[in-house]
Amino acid sequence: MTIALLISASSSTAHAAGVSIAPAALKVIGTVDARFQSYNIEMVEVTGGRFWKPYPRTMRAFDARDRYSYRPPIDLANARLRRLAAALSPAYVRVSGTWANATFFADTETPPAKPPAGFNSVLSRARWRGVVDFARAVDAEIVTSFAISPGSRDREGAWKPDQAQRLIDFTRSLGGHLRAAEFMNEPTLATDNGAPPGYDAKAYGRDFEIFRAWMQRAAPETLIVGPSSVGDAAAPSASGITTRDLLAAPGQGVDRFSYHHYNTISPRCGGRDDSRQALTEEWLARTDATLAIYQALRDTFEPGKPIWLTETADAACGGSRWDKTFLDTFRYLDQLGRLARAGVQVVMHNTLAASDYGLLDEKTFRPRPNYWGALLWHRLMGTTVLDAGAATAPGLHVYAHCHPALRGAVTLLAINISRDGLRSLTLPLPSERYTLRAARLQGATVQLNSKTLTLAAGDRLPDIVGIPTVPGTIRLAPATITYLVIPGAANPACR
Repeated sequence: MTIALLISASSSTAHAAGVSIAPAALKVIGTVDARFQSYNIEMVEVTGGRFWKPYPRTMRAFDARDRYSYRPPIDLANARLRRLAAALSPAYVRVSGTWANATFFADTETPPAKPPAGFNSVLSRARWRGVVDFARAVDAEIVTSFAISPGSRDREGAWKPDQAQRLIDFTRSLGGHLRAAEFMNEPTLATDNGAPPGYDAKAYGRDFEIFRAWMQRAAPETLIVGPSSVGDAAAPSASGITTRDLLAAPGQGVDRFSYHHYNTISPRCGGRDDSRQALTEEWLARTDATLAIYQALRDTFEPGKPIWLTETADAACGGSRWDKTFLDTFRYLDQLGRLARAGVQVVMHNTLAASDYGLLDEKTFRPRPNYWGALLWHRLMGTTVLDAGAATAPGLHVYAHCHPALRGAVTLLAINISRDGLRSLTLPLPSERYTLRAARLQGATVQLNSKTLTLAAGDRLPDIVGIPTVPGTIRLAPATITYLVIPGAANPACR
């Protein structure tokens, strides 16, 4: 079905809920980092190892034995991977994750066949060299974390910076640098993620004080990011380590406040896989609920520090069954819009190219629907965030930014999450329309203005061209995502 047919069909239906927007009058509510839209490459991808196992062809439930399967190291020199990553740059590439907490950096050209005691895996010079080369080639600044497992500690159990120092020194020897570093990945789950048994907030405070003092000496140019927490709730239980406890420990102090968010956990870890919730207001609002928890903690313990979401996707433990389909693109882009509007400076999607939540297929590096949504965001949504004001209607989410390149121009992102209802936007000026839709919401193919998006010969990206649209009411078909560029907006904030 073509866009013209969609618009024609809308005119013969009952009134479509909609809003009117005056793009010239939209006010600035903030800005985001130039590398706002970023991504993770898990440390286990770099080293090779057991990561989240692909879903079986049948719909049978997972058990613990199904969670992981071995995969070789990712080929960061792959031309297609680099071309597609570069198209999203500038960005941050975060090389971290649970596996990083127990990864030994072998600072020799010939790494050991097995990790030393107290570590679970080995990062070789060659693999880290590949990370630095990749980051340089695609204009991605490196963010990482360090090993905190028993092998990285002294006899009293305190953290030692010798492993981290070797990684920084080797990075510098390659002409690279670390833009930012988190002490460890997800300290709220420390004992499950490689820390010594019994590790608690007091031990974290002691270690973080050592880490911060060392960073200030060894790499003062590197941003200290933390705490990299996950799992806090509005009413936390008495068990586990809470972020509040971590931040209340002595020796804290970060340059950027970081947290992680997943809407749910995947069936690999016992979650329920119900695609019916994917386009509901409750599902999409989970992003706001989690941000509110961590924003309050930031305001209490690190007031004024910029917030980074350093790991996020639809479902933890490798993603849900629909994450590789167009259905998850609604969450992905709605999340970017919500967080930019709320002042979050950086959003790092997990992952670039691994498991079901990767922007790219892990075997072929071909784009999934979320990649195409990300590419359009990168090209059309600038760093100046505008207030769309009362631009709301049931099932219609609208976000506004200055265009990244056209002076005075405004871009609207209009997401119709209704599966069967039309929505509309009324604009007083001509616009260029970019509508994403799919014949099947849980399909891997997506169309832009009714043309299937796919790589051209030589892995060249297709032309991204909008449809000229006259002033007036613009119909938004059910379950579609539309970017509207308004070149003549003459918004004073966008000059």
